[in-house]
Amino acid sequence: MKKSDINYVWTDKKRTLFGLPLSFTRYFLTETKFITRTGFLSVDEDEIDLYKITDKKMRFPFGQRLFGCGTIIIYSRDADTPSKEVHSIKHVRQVSDLLDKYLNIMRDKYGIRGRDLINLHGGHDGDFHDYDGDGIDDNYT
Repeated sequence: MKKSDINYVWTDKKRTLFGLPLSFTRYFLTETKFITRTGFLSVDEDEIDLYKITDKKMRFPFGQRLFGCGTIIIYSRDADTPSKEVHSIKHVRQVSDLLDKYLNIMRDKYGIRGRDLINLHGGHDGDFHDYDGDGIDDNYT
């Protein structure tokens, strides 16, 4: 499949000094996946299916805010990428809204709801124990 065959909804590069895209890290959003491509001679590419994303948050460090940039942190139930930081991109809120739009489309397509995403990887501390299968942490008091 050629690069021109893929329909990208959004794409940007990681911003560096003064908010300039002088990096070999590139981000792509398609209607079904979020792709991170890094490298120059040897290229690594990581994909996350949108329906596997469980949560996201935005971070606006002072140095990035000066140049209109920010970071989106994506949490997913993807086996090899439980979290991904989309560093120093322009128009963070618009990208987050666009990600939400396609995320909801994919969740509707696969019939995934919020209750399906609760405690998928045992919480962030790994102390979740559901001994009776009711979806409630049995160690919580």
